[in-house]
Amino acid sequence: MHPLDNIIWQALTTRQTEFAESFGQARRFMPEVTALGAFHEPTPVGYESLAGLLGARGTVALFLDAPYQPRAGWEWIAGAPLLQMVYEDGFTPTAAQVNSDPDLIELGATDSPEMLELTALTKPGPFGKRTHELGTYLGIRCEGKLVAMSGERMKVPGWTEVSAVCTHPEHTGRGYARILMAEVMRRIRHRGETPFLHVREDNVRAIELYQRLGFSTRVRAHFAVLRKATVTT
Repeated sequence: MHPLDNIIWQALTTRQTEFAESFGQARRFMPEVTALGAFHEPTPVGYESLAGLLGARGTVALFLDAPYQPRAGWEWIAGAPLLQMVYEDGFTPTAAQVNSDPDLIELGATDSPEMLELTALTKPGPFGKRTHELGTYLGIRCEGKLVAMSGERMKVPGWTEVSAVCTHPEHTGRGYARILMAEVMRRIRHRGETPFLHVREDNVRAIELYQRLGFSTRVRAHFAVLRKATVTT
């Protein structure tokens, strides 16, 4: 198995076990961290374990190898085809180049409300009030307001995910996403790790940016948000 196969499961059983909740063959991040969860395999036992982990009416976001097929006990809430992209070669910023760009600030717990507000507006993917604890998150402020950010989410040995790349709609077109990603990538590579990311297949503008930064598509996957259905008697 490649380290990035079944990536949520791999993260929760290797470098990010401290954020994991477990039941049988299922794992999920603590809900206040992010909605992502996984099972060892998408079998009936896997789904039963996931149901036991979630409790009544629980919701989880999964990365699946194939489109979700309806099954008893579950409600499909949302989903989309997803690309997993890995950095291969190309844009390699130096610290001096990054430092010539707008000031980047490290974000933490005190910034969490603004981070939640920005991600709720731009919808880069699941983001919780403790997501910032998964790795370094960087932001750009304009007149004191957080207008762009990016950071690190899932981690497995040798690999770190670039995530939550988002810019307030009133501040797009200024290169903020490129600037932030460049510094996040530089730090990941400085640790001897390889950056990777996930993006909706229909987000053409973002994919073009990622390709310019040296990313290429590794696999196509499927994002699915599921809710445990109410049992009626």
